[in-house]
Amino acid sequence: MKPIIEIKNIGKKYKIGVHRGYLSLREQLASKTAHAIKSLTRGNKNNDKENDEFWALRDVSFNVNEGETIGIIGRNGAGKSTLLKILSKITPPTTGKIALRGRVASLLEVGTGFHPELTGRENIYLNGTILGMTRAEISKKFDEIVAFSEIEKFLDTPVKRYSSGMYVRLAFAVAAHLEPEILLVDEVLAVGDAEFQKKCLGKMGDVAQEGRTVLFVSHNMGAIRQLCNSGILLTEGKIAALGKTDIVVDAYLQTIATSHPTDGGVIASNDKFGIALKKVDLLNNKGVESPVLQAGAAGFICLVLETTSPQKNLLVSIAVNTLNDTRVCILHTGISDNRGVDLQPPAARLLCHLPKVPFLPGKYRLHIKIAEANGDTIFNVPYATEIAVEGGDFFGTGKLPDVTWAGVALVEHTWQVT
Repeated sequence: MKPIIEIKNIGKKYKIGVHRGYLSLREQLASKTAHAIKSLTRGNKNNDKENDEFWALRDVSFNVNEGETIGIIGRNGAGKSTLLKILSKITPPTTGKIALRGRVASLLEVGTGFHPELTGRENIYLNGTILGMTRAEISKKFDEIVAFSEIEKFLDTPVKRYSSGMYVRLAFAVAAHLEPEILLVDEVLAVGDAEFQKKCLGKMGDVAQEGRTVLFVSHNMGAIRQLCNSGILLTEGKIAALGKTDIVVDAYLQTIATSHPTDGGVIASNDKFGIALKKVDLLNNKGVESPVLQAGAAGFICLVLETTSPQKNLLVSIAVNTLNDTRVCILHTGISDNRGVDLQPPAARLLCHLPKVPFLPGKYRLHIKIAEANGDTIFNVPYATEIAVEGGDFFGTGKLPDVTWAGVALVEHTWQVT
């Protein structure tokens, strides 16, 4: 039996600064005028950066068999989303060939696949028709889609009025329930709330068990390990590892562990907002910089931020994961303090106080996210840094459980007999 997906020597080349797609007459005139002005100011050099070539993917080859669930991982800019766009036929490859033997449903980014002027109800039927389904087939699944998406109240509202979370809920429900042979899902699920993400992961697991094929792009290594039986690691547009999920994920985590920003560098930034995360420090219970936190003692995680303008009501979260990418906890300003934080230029230190560090001795990875008050992401940094926790007297008994069987966290507790 032939693979359901065959990819041979796929490459995708872009020219930096060159508009891709169709231009109106007005856009063509504007483009030519801008180019003429740039030529006058810069000179007509052959090595003008505007004409630099950038390969988002290069020489990518692999096959996917029917019923496989493949996790595609890699750092930002590695080519993951470009690969899914090529498979979705949103963009053509520059080199190579693909063969798809089945109907494809894709959920790549908010806004893809729906007509903004049509209602949710109309878009369900539109998407089903695009997938080649009859009206009767779509109607059979309709109630199930609406129930899953939880937007029944807004079903007859044009989707242009939906929030990003509502949009994703409906888009995922349509993509997962209209029975495509191949389901492509990008990191777009991060837009939804935690409960809905859990629901989506469960549904993708069901889809895989039904024998359909899933390609899943995510920075959540726990979800990748749970759902996928194989993995692909992309690095700078090329396949760096291919095979069993655990082996590929471990290879990715190893690259993360050896690529922390150097002193004076920037971990993450957003030029539009003028915010940069410069550094992550650990402080002991006296507020003094320390290489480790101590289990049971007070400590601080300190984010060193720079800002070019005053920032109001920012939501900041730090997710703490084990090295195997198991989520230990999340520290969130909007949950613990029920408010955002304000920053003043040029710089600020944001301190997250842990009155009693609840982590077992070992190493952990921090994922850091900063968002606007409405939840829209300013930047999201998986594996921003790695921290260490050493043993301490958490229970006041001088004892700690053995880390080989104790799980991932320490919990204060007492016992009594009644």
